[in-house]
Amino acid sequence: MNSAARRIGRTLALVLPVVLVLSGTLAVTRVPWASPGTDSQMLTASSENASTKARSRAPQDILRDRLLVELQEKNPGVALTHLQEATTKRPSLAKHCVAIARALGRAAVAKYGGAAHRAQAWSRPVCDTSFATGVASVQ
Repeated sequence: MNSAARRIGRTLALVLPVVLVLSGTLAVTRVPWASPGTDSQMLTASSENASTKARSRAPQDILRDRLLVELQEKNPGVALTHLQEATTKRPSLAKHCVAIARALGRAAVAKYGGAAHRAQAWSRPVCDTSFATGVASVQ
């Protein structure tokens, strides 16, 4: 009798939490919060309009975007100077320097309406002259 009670107790201890979790999960998958006209809304993990804000952006992407804005607002020389300063401060960004400098070169040509010679005037030996490579790639 004692062993039978233990066996039933162990079975309940294992099965009951599983049943409670599953029933709770199933209970919240259908909620009527979408709009007053709908009966219920099905929640799915693969929803098309799921928020992707949780992922943070990479430092090199943030730097590139900031420098591109700076290039448009001021001039390519300021952006190149800040690129060099950023790679000096944070050596981990050095491996992305070439790609950022090329993007700045292409953006400089676009800023000056396709006049590559005006964009090329700002060229400096930042990241092994990648800015000049970016300017030349647009031509």
